[in-house]
Amino acid sequence: MTDWANSTVLVTGGTGSFGKALIKKLLGSAAPPKKLIIFSRDELKQYEMQQEMKDRSLRFFLGDIRDKDRLYRAFDGVDIIIHAAALKQVPAAEYNPFEFVKTNVLGAANIIDAAIDRGVKKVIALSTDKAANPINLYGATKLCSDKLFVSANSYSGDKGTKFGIVRYGNVIASRGSVIPLFMEMRKTGVLRITDERMTRFWLTLEQGVDFVLSTVDQVEGGEIFVPKIASMSLLELAKAIGPDCKFEICGLRPGEKLHETLVPRDESPWCLEFADRYVIQPSQLWWDAKELVKRGGKPVPEGFRYRSDVNDQWLTGDDLCKLIAHADPDSAQKAPALR
Repeated sequence: MTDWANSTVLVTGGTGSFGKALIKKLLGSAAPPKKLIIFSRDELKQYEMQQEMKDRSLRFFLGDIRDKDRLYRAFDGVDIIIHAAALKQVPAAEYNPFEFVKTNVLGAANIIDAAIDRGVKKVIALSTDKAANPINLYGATKLCSDKLFVSANSYSGDKGTKFGIVRYGNVIASRGSVIPLFMEMRKTGVLRITDERMTRFWLTLEQGVDFVLSTVDQVEGGEIFVPKIASMSLLELAKAIGPDCKFEICGLRPGEKLHETLVPRDESPWCLEFADRYVIQPSQLWWDAKELVKRGGKPVPEGFRYRSDVNDQWLTGDDLCKLIAHADPDSAQKAPALR
């Protein structure tokens, strides 16, 4: 088990929604880390976070993961890194491809080099369902990032740095997601839906944080951890948020999928199933699956896929409304109120 009380933890993108929730969780735990470092590039967000979280264990580093020299300085003495920094908006990636490559791919390479050379023990990188069989540039950059972090385990050498990846779906009520967009659009009485057949995976920010922290204990080096989470159709989501609204079908945006995948068929030969997750093992020759099998992992059936439209867990409209209200307590004050 991870000795958090004697560990120094660094979170890239630490001022984002996930980073802030992770920091709060660690600070409120029974044995918080001896030092927590927030690494991000927005000085205003860091200032606001400093005012909100006055804790002596917190340190704030201004910097960009594109800057390898700054990472070398920030990673000095760090034991665990949670890598949450990324450019994430699908349409923005299609129009600004070079910027996404610089941050999501070259930034990942910088983190790997700095982590190994600074003797960091574990690195958990956050990925996305869009990295599985990607059709847009954002997903492609995250797939490339995932490949880099998996392969990093093969050349960390005697430094012993372990790299793992967490891949999950959409976070309920997160910034830039469809839920806040629908909650704003419903004021007009019309919700624009890309396709009424569309489905997505959903989880709460709290679920995401808990899952990521659990992987720190489990990572052996090179695994992709996938939580078992619920699906919901976009049409049912729209009905839950705007039951009295009219719906307009506008069609898929460039780079958008009808359904999302967390475990594609191509990765099923290396996938093991656990009670609450799937673990995709690295296909490299250096990998030994015995440890995961000892923990109770079972191979998935041949041709298995974990896709949002063939899931066995589904959210109802009432489920979604409760989760939104929990994730965003102010939602009850936003007119019209959730049903």
